Amino acid sequence: MKYLIIILSTILVNNVIFSQFLGICPFLGTSKKTSTAVGMSAAVIFVMTLATLVTWLVNQYILIPLGLDKFMQTIAFILIIAALVQMVEIILKKISPSLYTALGVFLPLITTNCAVLGVALTVVTKPFNYGGVPHLLSLGESMVYAVGIALGFGLALVLFAGLREHVELMEAPKGMKGTPIALIVAGILAMAFMGFTGVV
Repeated sequence: MKYLIIILSTILVNNVIFSQFLGICPFLGTSKKTSTAVGMSAAVIFVMTLATLVTWLVNQYILIPLGLDKFMQTIAFILIIAALVQMVEIILKKISPSLYTALGVFLPLITTNCAVLGVALTVVTKPFNYGGVPHLLSLGESMVYAVGIALGFGLALVLFAGLREHVELMEAPKGMKGTPIALIVAGILAMAFMGFTGVV
């Protein structure tokens, strides 16, 4: 039940884009086509889950025992995420060139996605209140949290891309075409997600 609550709250209630405002750059930049949005979502799910696993382990077994968690956490996590993205890129290029080609520019873009770093820092620093007792997430809970956040990011991105494709077919006023109408649509979508507040 705990994992179900974490998943539902991260996807719908505390969506990383609409309630935490993380990952806005790829949200606006890769949402012009649904196919692009799906590719970016898949890459984010994979990298965010892997990055959360590695950063949680590094924090728990290296930074905290050495007393470096207060000073080196952010820098260490940025380096880990950048290294992971590069490793995944190299491995995919060797093992599955077709998947590497399909992901294309999305893998390097994830290095600059602040949602990945935000999730990695959140799971090791923010106490979560479950059953009235605040506690830091365990490794299993952190992984479920990361998957839920990534799925929420993907859901928001794909929905927004579909809406943007639909808006392109409509006659918008000249001054509203492009980014202005996209921001208005994003605002309306954020208000729709606010309707899930209090569900979990």
